[in-house]
Amino acid sequence: MASTLTNLRTALLGRPLDPLRRDTRHSLTLAAFLAWVGLGADGLSSSAYGPEEAFKALGGHAHFSLYLALATAATVFIIAFAYNQVIELFPTGGGGYRIATVLLGPHAGLVSGAALVVDYVLTVAISIASGVDALFSLLPLAFQAWKLGAELGLVVLLLWLNLRGVKESIKVLLPIFLGFVVTHFLVIVYGVAVQAGHIPALLPDTVRETTGLAGRTSWFFTLALLLKAYSLGGGTYTGIEAVSNNVNSLVEPRVRTGRMTMLYMACSLAFTAGGIIFLYLLWHATPQDGQTLNAVAFRAILAHAGLSGPLLGIALAVTLACEAGLLLVAANTGFLGGPAVLANMAQDSWVPHQFRYLSSRLVTQNGVLLLGVAAALVLLASGGRVDLLVVLYSINVFLTFSLSLLGLCRYWLRHRGDAGWMRRLLLSMCGLAVTASILVVTVVEKFMEGGWVTIVLTGLVVVLCLAVRAHYADTRARIADVDRVFAAQPAGPCTDTPAPAPDAPTAVFIVGSSRGGGLHALLWVQRMFPGHFKNVVFVAARAVDAHAYGGEGEIEVLRAKAETTLDHFVKFCRSHGIPATSRLGFGTDAVATLTEMCRDLAGEFPHAVFFTSRLVFQRDNLFTRLLHNQAALAIQRRLHFDGLQMIILPMKV
Repeated sequence: MASTLTNLRTALLGRPLDPLRRDTRHSLTLAAFLAWVGLGADGLSSSAYGPEEAFKALGGHAHFSLYLALATAATVFIIAFAYNQVIELFPTGGGGYRIATVLLGPHAGLVSGAALVVDYVLTVAISIASGVDALFSLLPLAFQAWKLGAELGLVVLLLWLNLRGVKESIKVLLPIFLGFVVTHFLVIVYGVAVQAGHIPALLPDTVRETTGLAGRTSWFFTLALLLKAYSLGGGTYTGIEAVSNNVNSLVEPRVRTGRMTMLYMACSLAFTAGGIIFLYLLWHATPQDGQTLNAVAFRAILAHAGLSGPLLGIALAVTLACEAGLLLVAANTGFLGGPAVLANMAQDSWVPHQFRYLSSRLVTQNGVLLLGVAAALVLLASGGRVDLLVVLYSINVFLTFSLSLLGLCRYWLRHRGDAGWMRRLLLSMCGLAVTASILVVTVVEKFMEGGWVTIVLTGLVVVLCLAVRAHYADTRARIADVDRVFAAQPAGPCTDTPAPAPDAPTAVFIVGSSRGGGLHALLWVQRMFPGHFKNVVFVAARAVDAHAYGGEGEIEVLRAKAETTLDHFVKFCRSHGIPATSRLGFGTDAVATLTEMCRDLAGEFPHAVFFTSRLVFQRDNLFTRLLHNQAALAIQRRLHFDGLQMIILPMKV
């Protein structure tokens, strides 16, 4: 049965990868072009819904979209160039969460991280919903009832792809990405070129409409209308932060690769989003039931190109299918970025530590599963409405943007002596003014239309994170008390203790990073079985988690710390005349690694009995079981099925 399940898992998710092989990380990291596909697609795909929301907000003042097109392109470059500084300052990734934590403090980092987690859930939800909208624009209105089911099916598909590994998911989606770039480039260029004769009159007509509206109302009303449309199109800029959040997944040199990826994304997004808004103006696009505004404009452009009947339908279907495909790639970005943020937050104990752990395919499996389930729930709750999801999405994105850019401003004010600090400070301040204004206007305008929902959701995540961190801090303090008690245990006088005898009774201790915990178990066994065990073996396994695997040299640091702890135990036993040795293993699953090591030791020491400690809380509940893995029980169960004896010793905290 176990073999069948293993074979099924391998068939679905692929063969395990070895995190300790030198070529594994190289095979998983992304060059600038693949990173543009896997990470930059989130930003580029927002041209499918961001420009539409901005254009609709103008109402009957379509000529103002000329201002929007120019402002959109400029804003993309301002935010992208500002975020290049995040890549330079934090080349190990973490993006908005890490920069807010370091430059503004842990609680600012928590708010940014919580906003990012909710944001990535919404990335999956809105990208899939918008992609399905694009596809269903080709179908009769009667098919609209099937949209939600299609969206949930796509969530499951992406969940499966990402459990197979990062690079596999990107390779599958690469042709779709290129199809979007080619089709939309051709449509935008042709759509603008054939209307070139009308362009010279656009500027004076726009100025005339602007002054006319200001005369009928006021300049305050006119500017407020423009700012509202500009801000409600804020979904256009979402996804720009994805590169800085995932710098650790890029090939070396990471900073250079990240900057190049950001340039690709900025140029493509500025051209596409600005060009689409311009097309709406030139082709007099108006909303129609069951169709996106892109579908309306593209249909008119393709018909003007001489296509009709089946050819028009095929050309429009290909264009919109590529758009839907790119939105699928963007949804995949949520599965890449969200787990990475959770892993960074888990490293700081804001979320359960399980979110750091990698699967056999070297992806943060728990984070991927959480993102997928949460996105499905959001789609169910919202009914897949893009106009609602884009509001929820934009607020958290611009909250993170604003905190990051505020942190950059503070950094450059503190480093006024650095080369180019003034230029970078002005760029950061300009970006902060843009993102903060969009955030404020979006919250005010859309608070009662869904804005309050994202504020409540993010607030709940913050509260939960505070509770998790408080529990971990309390547990660490209690373990530190135990360590201090056992740190006073004196070393013995022996200097010539022999090596362990394989045929003698052996106590094998599975230990962690707590020296007090290991000595607690050792002394307890000596009291329970005085003089019985002639050998002692200390076994430790370290999980190669997202933090260790993401940074160069982190695995070596992890190894050095573990070996230091094991050496301490071995020297303590030998100083008391007890033959002792140790074993150290690495893997993505500590339970599986330790189980295999214990089986090997049972062959080497046939009279071995295995021991380990387990934290016991005075009030054991679902919360404590979620935050502390049940590794001891899992290992005991597996060893008992192999006929090996294991005893779990309680360690009260």
